[in-house]
Amino acid sequence: MKAPRVTLDQWRTLQAVVDSGGFAQAAEILHRSQSSVSYTVARMQEQLGVPLLRIDGRKAVLTEAGDVLLRRSRQLVKQASQLEDLAHHMEQGWEAEVRLVVDAAYPNARLVRALTAFMPQSRGCRVRLREEVLSGVEEILQSGSADLAISGLNITGFLGTQLQTVEFVAVAHPDHALHRLQRTVTYQDLETQMQVVVRDSGQQQPRDVGWLGAEQRWTVGSLATSATFVSNGLGFAWLPRHLIERELKEGLLKPLPLEQGGQRDAIFHLYRNKEKTLGPAAQILVDLITRFDTVPLGAPFAAPEPHQPEA
Repeated sequence: MKAPRVTLDQWRTLQAVVDSGGFAQAAEILHRSQSSVSYTVARMQEQLGVPLLRIDGRKAVLTEAGDVLLRRSRQLVKQASQLEDLAHHMEQGWEAEVRLVVDAAYPNARLVRALTAFMPQSRGCRVRLREEVLSGVEEILQSGSADLAISGLNITGFLGTQLQTVEFVAVAHPDHALHRLQRTVTYQDLETQMQVVVRDSGQQQPRDVGWLGAEQRWTVGSLATSATFVSNGLGFAWLPRHLIERELKEGLLKPLPLEQGGQRDAIFHLYRNKEKTLGPAAQILVDLITRFDTVPLGAPFAAPEPHQPEA
């Protein structure tokens, strides 16, 4: 990659000349001599081979090319400043990145609200979000590849902060054979039908969760795919209610009238990497996740006031 011929300081100088209205004003703002400012801009034009300013009366105004380049340079200078700020924050212990792994059954709406509130407080810290299913979350956390994890499983050796429960509902299409029985559905009825289950993304000890007594079973890669299959009449499944609200309202899915077990609640927990001390950005994210977890999914969104993490 070719090294740039123009420095950030030169772009800042040009911005000062344009924004302040002249070389003398820019020199005062930059605490430099007017001749130094004039030389800097003249040198820029030499290096770029493009005229950036033209004299209009007593005032230097941007050329068409200068206007385009100046607008692009503002973003460049802003990003450089943000990079320097990030380095300063990292020196103070602020993380460059927080790694978060989440079970796919956890409501996205709660997570989006927490991350939206986190952005203005992040100081440039990125969030690397990874979605897994069942024991996939546990494996990522135990390997040390995540700082935070949200799971509906009890992860051995970790103390989690309890979050809200997620309700799973046994559903099928209204025209499915189980609904055509027009009576309470038993487990014996389920055994004769196809169950759609979501594959555990863990590799070491994948788990089966929920009733799996059906003789016919289709395994899919995501909850969304499971919901699509079942809403089109392909089998039955236990699915998170928050994920299928639209299908339930539109009549594409209907809860099965099971004699027992038609609804079950999975208790989710927020876990932390126990091998490292969380930095201030991760602590803020923990607080936001737990706070927004208690807000009803349909409630209006209002970001909390920025705060400092606890020492």
